[in-house]
Amino acid sequence: MDAFLTSTLVVALAEIGDKTQLLSLLLAARYRKPLPIVAGIFVATIANHFLAAALGAWIREVAPPDVMRWAVGGSLLAIALWTLKPDKLDGELRESTRAGLFVMTCGVFFLAEMGDKTQIATIVLAAQYQPLWAVVVGTTLGMMIANVPVVYMGSMAAHRIPFRAVRMATALLFAVLGVASLMGVGNA
Repeated sequence: MDAFLTSTLVVALAEIGDKTQLLSLLLAARYRKPLPIVAGIFVATIANHFLAAALGAWIREVAPPDVMRWAVGGSLLAIALWTLKPDKLDGELRESTRAGLFVMTCGVFFLAEMGDKTQIATIVLAAQYQPLWAVVVGTTLGMMIANVPVVYMGSMAAHRIPFRAVRMATALLFAVLGVASLMGVGNA
């Protein structure tokens, strides 16, 4: 249960103000069709986070425990620092006339998540926690918790979210997890 709950909380907080959340907002504001956008986010996140978690689990298998402890702890501390930097959505989203909104959302969301802090967090969480399915389900749920309200509320409430405070709290959470990992606390 630790893997699921930690993964959900970490990713839900890390996603707030992230470029993929901004992408969710952009898609919702432009197309005003929440169901295919939410479905596309879900499918893209499951695929992306499954691959990321599989990589994390493989790393856990091949790396010695002491190396893993330092790598996970250091990675979580690096993500804590990265979280403090606000994300901006790079480039302009182009409309696709050949693919539906669902397919377009799957593609752009999957690609936007590549190398993103929530994807890196998924790799790190899977390297630290077992079972793999709990990390994937938890990180996916965290993404959905952060993105679905944005899709449904569109741009109406986005200006009211205290992104700076959320980034600070998220950075603190990653730092605490990083220090706990370095100290050997919570190894599954």
